[in-house]
Amino acid sequence: MADLLLVRHGETEWSRSGQHTSWTDLPLTGHGEEQAKSLAPLLTGRTYALVLSSPLGRALRTAELAGLTGVVPEPGLHEWDYGGYEGVTTADIHRTRPDWDLWTDGVPPGPAGHPGESPQQVGARADRVLARVEPALAGDDGDVVLVAHAHFLRVLTARRLGLPPAEGRLFQLATGTVSRLSTEHGRPVITEWNRRP
Repeated sequence: MADLLLVRHGETEWSRSGQHTSWTDLPLTGHGEEQAKSLAPLLTGRTYALVLSSPLGRALRTAELAGLTGVVPEPGLHEWDYGGYEGVTTADIHRTRPDWDLWTDGVPPGPAGHPGESPQQVGARADRVLARVEPALAGDDGDVVLVAHAHFLRVLTARRLGLPPAEGRLFQLATGTVSRLSTEHGRPVITEWNRRP
């Protein structure tokens, strides 16, 4: 069975400041571009059956700078819709909701078109992405790469391992990194996590 490589996009201004960023399409910072370029050695020398990216610019630019080709935008790889918490830090949220936890509480509705998502909704989306890539993973044409965002990839990892969506809280994911999910004795496992050159 092929490996599933997860690439988190490089740094943006809001990832650096800790602001929740879903639909706000911020560009990579200069450091984020360097992070993306530095991933090329970790991604070359492999054959890929499928390369999917979030349609947001920060993910597509990361894929480009990392040297990935044949990238197909996949709307299902979009970051968790943070609703009314878009652009807000956890510290700011805790000023009025000291016990708030994204993984258990979700988010309040935001502006039109951004109702926010619960962990279960993000998990259902991750399941759809996993179903899409399963034929490629089961084949022998090469590995699969997903270029996306931290919280979404954490939920997807939990679901790939057979865990509830909220267990994505266990997998901290840094900007500009490659992680690899493989199999052992027919079961999905984490083989590498948060790898940088």
